Amino acid sequence: MINGTHHDPHAVLGAHPVPGGIAVRVFRPYALGVAVHAEGVQVELRHDGDGFFSALLPLAEVPAYRLEVAYEGTVLHTEDPYRFLPTLGELDLHLIGEGRHEQLWQVLGAHPMTHQGVEGTRFSVWAPNARGVRVAGDFDLWDGTAYPMRSLGASGVWELFVPGIGEGELYKFEITRPDGSKTLRADPMARRTEVPPATSSIVHASHHVWGDEEWLARRAERPAHEAPMSVYEVHLPSWRPGLTYRELAEQLPAYVKDLGFTHVELMPVAEHPFGGSWGYQVTGFYAPTARLGTPDDFKYLVDALHRAGIGVIVDWVPAHFPRDDWALAQFDGRALYEHSDPLRAAHPDWGTLEFDFGRREVRNFLVANALYWCEEFHIDGLRVDAVASMLYLDYSREPGQWTPNVHGGRENLDAVAFLQEMNATVYRRVPGVVTVAEESTAWDGVTRATHHRGPSGFGGLGFGLKWNMGWMHDSLQYMSHDPIHRRYHHGEMTFSMVYAYSENYVLPISHDEVVHGKGSLVSKMPGDWWQQRANLRAYLGFMWSHPGKQLLFMGQEFAQGAEWSEARGPDWWLLDPSYGAAADHRGVLDLVRDLNAVYRATPALWARDVHPDGFQWIVGDAADDNVFAFLRYDDRGSPLLAVSNFSSAVRPDYRLGVPDDVPAWAEVLNTDAARYGGSDVVHPDPVKPEPQGWHGRPASIRLTLPPLATVWLRPA
Repeated sequence: MINGTHHDPHAVLGAHPVPGGIAVRVFRPYALGVAVHAEGVQVELRHDGDGFFSALLPLAEVPAYRLEVAYEGTVLHTEDPYRFLPTLGELDLHLIGEGRHEQLWQVLGAHPMTHQGVEGTRFSVWAPNARGVRVAGDFDLWDGTAYPMRSLGASGVWELFVPGIGEGELYKFEITRPDGSKTLRADPMARRTEVPPATSSIVHASHHVWGDEEWLARRAERPAHEAPMSVYEVHLPSWRPGLTYRELAEQLPAYVKDLGFTHVELMPVAEHPFGGSWGYQVTGFYAPTARLGTPDDFKYLVDALHRAGIGVIVDWVPAHFPRDDWALAQFDGRALYEHSDPLRAAHPDWGTLEFDFGRREVRNFLVANALYWCEEFHIDGLRVDAVASMLYLDYSREPGQWTPNVHGGRENLDAVAFLQEMNATVYRRVPGVVTVAEESTAWDGVTRATHHRGPSGFGGLGFGLKWNMGWMHDSLQYMSHDPIHRRYHHGEMTFSMVYAYSENYVLPISHDEVVHGKGSLVSKMPGDWWQQRANLRAYLGFMWSHPGKQLLFMGQEFAQGAEWSEARGPDWWLLDPSYGAAADHRGVLDLVRDLNAVYRATPALWARDVHPDGFQWIVGDAADDNVFAFLRYDDRGSPLLAVSNFSSAVRPDYRLGVPDDVPAWAEVLNTDAARYGGSDVVHPDPVKPEPQGWHGRPASIRLTLPPLATVWLRPA
């Protein structure tokens, strides 16, 4: 008991029937004296040394009793933690042992509760290799000696109900490792933490009353891949630096709603020690970062977004975790959350540790975590970071640094099984939620159902959507060239249609493309300032009309010139009317607003994103002209015609083949319009087809194509 290695302190401490009465034993190392109050009787306990106190009560049965503990300068009246039965049931322990407890956060961690009629907090933690575990916190002056936990058998779970402890208390677990040394660890299941760099866990209970019932009832009406999805990616701490979750709730929903985005995607909000990691090195998987407020404050923000009609996607990072010695690494003295093979555990790129996806309790920790964000915080989607690093045993590893799987291949079979289980479980339990994979290779079947096997022999991973990294790379490469050279790179814009229907895609212009020397989106464009903005507007028009959902990182919607920095966030001053070039930036902002408005009102641009019959090339080989033209169709066959001219020349009377069943075409969007900062080569009147066949079609229209611009037309 003194060394913190007793597996069953409740068998020694508390009240127990013995020959001659009831023995009461108490372990309070710093107490001057302890007395028991029972059935109107007060009995002073004998000090047996080393902080142990005991007495024999002349009673036939264990009574209800309280302790009076005298310390120097104070007397504490309290319940005895060692008179309580376990707070976890056999079913919970069975499910934990099998790795199938889908609401793990409800049984592990710290939970204020009433137990056997007494208010307090249940502490429980999974630490199967520990010789002993004790609870330390402000309530015991960070000396866990008096609060040893009991081991609940083969489950590896340790548990203790501490009476009189409630919300807001700081705590950690003091773990005695197999070698006898001790380590003080934050709770892996903590639902609230201190503000970094402080690292304690905080006892938490939610009191938020949700007001988004209408949103939740509606979100499952249409699958994400068949619905409009236009995503605004946000780094919450730097969107408006200094704002809390509740202050963000007053500004972010209104801004996003005004621009017409359907969703926000939040870079990781789970607690992380280093702000410069942007949240991608997580230590508190169950706790929203305390930098911006409490968990209920974050719920308030999600609630506000939902009530504004905006979905919330959160970046989720199950691929790895940092090595901080107060967090998950070697948690109970041995590899626990990480793989036991050092070669499998160490992530070669980020100096972090990879999860052991083959261990059922670790898979349970992560699957339950995915459900936790969706169920407790009403999150509408999880964008899973760094999926490729999970799928391949040889990811960023040289020969000799990895071991093939049982089939001799390089696929991480444990990670495949985990991702399949996570996706299947989330889709089963939370209707209307979408999972999105950031997967940078050509893995077969990322968005295929888990029970459908593909040519590789694997079932699908079960994601709803996948980031199209190939489209992003190729299209930005094309746009970086001067228009005079683009004819030699035409295929970089058309190649995406070769594989467009192999997965359900998102077209991402994310934070990764506008940091670390890559420059902002507008700065990637060639030419002078007018041409850069024209290129950007034309590119956004092309992106919004290309099959797939779209994602745009904050600051790019108004053509920020500087690349993103988490220290200062977007340059909002560019939109200040007193700034001389503000109109240039407002023009791009107005275009993004109009793109979203027309997009959402035009099912042809989203209803058949994942069906080949929703797209037809008009002309995809006009390399010398730098022109791309295609049709998009909705479920009823109604078309939208998108034409992009990525040359700097005006092309008058440019003939395009069109269907002969549309009597006239009306321009619904033109990125060259004067209100966006363009040269205003527009088509105010309907354009009527001529009976002259062109591009293999029975009719054609003649358009004056504006320079560096995208034009959308719909049946008039």
